[in-house]
Amino acid sequence: MVGYKYAFSLSKEEVKEALPPGTDKLVDHALERTKSGREAGEDRIVLVPRPSADPADPLNWPLWRKFAILACMSLYSFTINFASASLSSAIPFMIMAFPPKPTSVSNLTHLLSVNVLMQGASNLWWVPLANIFGRRTVNLTALLMFTLCSVWCAEAKTFTSLLVARIFQGIGMAPADCVAPDVVGEVFFIHQRGRAMAIYTVFLSLGSLVGALTGSYIAATRGWRWTQWVNTILAGSVLILCFFFQPETLYGKRQEASKHSTTRKTARPVESPSTSLTVDEKDHQVSRVEEAPYVGESSTSYAPFTFKRSLRIGVYRGNNIVGKFLGPVLTLRYPGTWLVMLQYGGLVGGIVTISAIGPQLVAGPPYLWGQNAGAIDSGGIIGTVLGAIYAYFVTDWSIKRQAARDARGGGRGYAEPESRLLTMIPSLFVATTGLWVFGFSAQYPGGKNWVGLQFGLGMLAFGLMQVPSVGFNYIIEAYNAVSGDCFVMITTLRAIISFAWTFFVSSWIQDRGPAEPFGIFGMLLGIFSLLTVPMWYYGKRTRIATAKWLPAEVDH
Repeated sequence: MVGYKYAFSLSKEEVKEALPPGTDKLVDHALERTKSGREAGEDRIVLVPRPSADPADPLNWPLWRKFAILACMSLYSFTINFASASLSSAIPFMIMAFPPKPTSVSNLTHLLSVNVLMQGASNLWWVPLANIFGRRTVNLTALLMFTLCSVWCAEAKTFTSLLVARIFQGIGMAPADCVAPDVVGEVFFIHQRGRAMAIYTVFLSLGSLVGALTGSYIAATRGWRWTQWVNTILAGSVLILCFFFQPETLYGKRQEASKHSTTRKTARPVESPSTSLTVDEKDHQVSRVEEAPYVGESSTSYAPFTFKRSLRIGVYRGNNIVGKFLGPVLTLRYPGTWLVMLQYGGLVGGIVTISAIGPQLVAGPPYLWGQNAGAIDSGGIIGTVLGAIYAYFVTDWSIKRQAARDARGGGRGYAEPESRLLTMIPSLFVATTGLWVFGFSAQYPGGKNWVGLQFGLGMLAFGLMQVPSVGFNYIIEAYNAVSGDCFVMITTLRAIISFAWTFFVSSWIQDRGPAEPFGIFGMLLGIFSLLTVPMWYYGKRTRIATAKWLPAEVDH
């Protein structure tokens, strides 16, 4: 039986020829004659996954609908992270929020930690429910819960009431972290997913940073309760947008383009003159296929996918319900899950911890920023923008370049998910260093050391951009049939790390100073980052070893 012993006994050539799940034909290389009569190669993108002939297949939807869905999922992600972080910079203004006794800062930080914990842990039931009743049903239900709980937070009369409201608010936020990436992966082809996930990641990262940046201003001018009214407005707006522009994407009639996939002679691109590119004699350029529905079989038996049809709510995939709830735990068998889980947990844990601690460090002496304390997060916004530019141009380029080189070198134009991983290494190094820069700058306050705080946060935000953009794509491509379950474990560990770091960091800093905790956090993230190298080198062997556990059909 295929396993790790077999996979690691294969020669390099045998590994190269192997076709485990995740190794897909992405580029087809053909020789054509140029105008001068000389032969030149043209690289054509092969559509993976292979779309069906059904207009309801998300892969066949027009680009405007796909980008509308991407916008909805991105705004959902932005809003939940804004809501989670906006209270962090408002904490200095909440000490006397529940008279007659003041509430300690350490207790107030629990409002952040429990929210982050439930935001990740509650996906243990949201994702199985999304696999049974559909993505649209779960997202709309969770958004309604998020909106109502934000009203509860704004109207809470006691600290206990606010704490409980933040717990349930976190539950309503959760699908944005697990279900939303799955939705994005279900509407875009492999060669498009990197950039789509980069856009999603920009909004994910900016949500926390903009929330922390504006929370102190809102609390100082309108009162802390208005941070929650803003959350209510944002959540309600996203709920309306998702109702009208996020159709159901759970589609189970299509087989994933797997090791048997070939270039389809019956597939033709439509509507776009740029779907194939003429090859210059000097340069080899991979062509793009922006819209290429599968037209090799008749589509007359399928009903058109109208706007009215897109508003339907509810599907039911009730087979193997117990298996769907156990599925997330079983993904711990895949090394890729551990790689992304640890790195994402460390990065988000660092961002959440800095968002909670940073405003407190600059609100009082020696900086005395007061209501401007949230401005400490402006460095993170700059880092996010730079990280987004890097991710947008590098993530898809790396995998298409590798497939094109394979095709032109006599191979078959197959793309390996591991080819994306190398692009993460520089960013993870920058992020690890950023934690240390922040910690040591906080250890010695005064003068212009606040620049170090902002610079360190910016470095961490730059690194955070890469894990969802690259790591999430790796999960979707390497373990497509169980990617949603993988995301559950990824966000669960992220929540546990964020909860633990924010829960204990305030008292830890008071006892030992900021350098020690952030030095240890940086060390842990550095260890997690180094795991990228063996995964890049041996990742395909691990996919060969674990292929027996993956279902063949994409029907989450």
